[in-house]
Amino acid sequence: MNTKEKNFISAVVYLHNDGDRAVEFCRNLSAQLEAHFAQYELVAVDDACTDDTVEKLRAWGREQAAPLTILHMSLHHGLENAMNAGLDAAIGDYVYEFDSTRMPYPADCIFQAYQTALQGNDIVSVCPRASRSKLFYSIFNAYSHSPYRLRTDAFRLVTRRAINRVHASSAHLPYRKAAYAASGLKMADLVFDGRMTEKRAGRFNLAVDSLALYTDAGFKVSMGITLCMLVLALAELVYTLVIFFTGHPVAGWTTTMFVITVGFAGLFAVLTIVVKFLSLLLDLTFKQQKYLVESIEKLQK
Repeated sequence: MNTKEKNFISAVVYLHNDGDRAVEFCRNLSAQLEAHFAQYELVAVDDACTDDTVEKLRAWGREQAAPLTILHMSLHHGLENAMNAGLDAAIGDYVYEFDSTRMPYPADCIFQAYQTALQGNDIVSVCPRASRSKLFYSIFNAYSHSPYRLRTDAFRLVTRRAINRVHASSAHLPYRKAAYAASGLKMADLVFDGRMTEKRAGRFNLAVDSLALYTDAGFKVSMGITLCMLVLALAELVYTLVIFFTGHPVAGWTTTMFVITVGFAGLFAVLTIVVKFLSLLLDLTFKQQKYLVESIEKLQK
């Protein structure tokens, strides 16, 4: 007879107009958790669903007597902010983060992630072999200070220590995956054969914010622009000296305007980077309440 694991497990699931798929996903997830853990909870984050997702999930929770908590957001917050709310509501020693109700991975990957965490890993990412967003991840990994390389993942399992560590550095996590990688805790990847097909809105802004917060890419770009401007200035100086010593009068209007134009372009590029950093610092310093919870609905066994 197999003994179930004693650690309390939370599974936070993001929902936004998922319909029947939400019930099917939670049914499969609950079966896996029930089979392996003595104590667990499902935290479904209702990010202002406008279809029948919540009604169907509520009916399933009552029928199955599942340990289900439905966190209703006051308005649509988007994936990262809504999942931050779900993490705050979760009480488990280990917390699964499911950003999607699609399941392109084998169901047993869920328990395999927990087994991997028991080997001393505070963050375990379950990743498809075929990765998306290769350009973003290549830039992020090249300029981040983390020894772990980020990649597309289907879901992740984090320990309570990892959650506490990243929240100690910032009350709000603009990009959870990058925050975990920067936490200094041990990470591991589980790879399955498959690919992620779902694309969410707002990923470009999230990518820019993440590069500014968790890498020195902005500094490297600004330094590159500055060096380019310096090279152009030196080239203009050499050109001026050559004209002066050869004594050949040359109309310099075009060259001068070119240098001025490029100079202003570089100046505004640097100012754009500076403004981006300042706006992020402002958000993190003065806008601590990043989400509004309307109500919490609990369905217990």
